[in-house]
Amino acid sequence: MVISTCIFDAYGTLFDVSAAARSLAAQPGQEALAAVQGPLAEDWRRKQLEYSWLRAITGEHLPFWQVTQDGLDWAMARHGLTDPVLREDLLALYWQLAAYPEVPELLARLKAQGLACAILSNGSPDMLGGAVESAGVGLYLDAVLSVEEVGVFKPARAVYDMVGARFGTDPSEVLFVSSNGWDAAGAAAYGFHTAWVNRAGLPMDRLPGTPEHVLTDLSSIPELL
Repeated sequence: MVISTCIFDAYGTLFDVSAAARSLAAQPGQEALAAVQGPLAEDWRRKQLEYSWLRAITGEHLPFWQVTQDGLDWAMARHGLTDPVLREDLLALYWQLAAYPEVPELLARLKAQGLACAILSNGSPDMLGGAVESAGVGLYLDAVLSVEEVGVFKPARAVYDMVGARFGTDPSEVLFVSSNGWDAAGAAAYGFHTAWVNRAGLPMDRLPGTPEHVLTDLSSIPELL
C-alpha cells in the first residue's frame, strides 16, 4: 500500500487512559481508590465511550471533557467513592496522561520515513493539547484534529472526513491506527487502511468494516508501510 499519512486515535492508542487512576492509587492515603482502581478505570473508560456514542446518535453533542467528567461520576458512584477531592485529582491527571513506551520512537521513525502524522480524536482540543505536551510528542505531529470541529463523535463519517480536508488525501493514502475495535472498523468501512492495536486480546467487533492489521502494540507500524 502507498501511504502518505498516518492518523492515530489518542486515548488508549497513544496515551494510556488507565494511568490517571493507577498513578493516584499508588500514593499514600489512597487506600479506598487502590481497592477499586482497576474496575474504576475500566468503568470510567467504558462510560466515557458509551456516552459519546449516545450523544452522537441523539445529536446532543457536548465537549469530550464533559463526557469524561460524566463517565467518572458514574464510575465513582458505582464503586462507592464520594470524595470530591479525589474526583478533582483524577480529572487533573487525565490532562497529563503518559504515552505508551513505544510511542515517541514510533512517531520519530514515521517522520523519518517522510510520512505526515496526526491525531484524530474525540478529545477536546485543550485535553489533547495537555496530553501531547505531557507526553512530549508534539514535535512529531503535523496536526491534532478534534471532533469539536464537526460537532459529532466517532465513528461518524464527518469525523473521518476531517483527514482529507486537512491533508488533501484520498482515503486509500491513509493508515488509520486505533486501539478501539469499533473505531478501527468504522475507519475501515470509511475506506482507510487500518491497524487495530488490540492490547487486551479482544475478539473482533461484529461491525461493517474489518481492520487489515491486528497488532499487540504500535512498534511494528513502520514495517506495515
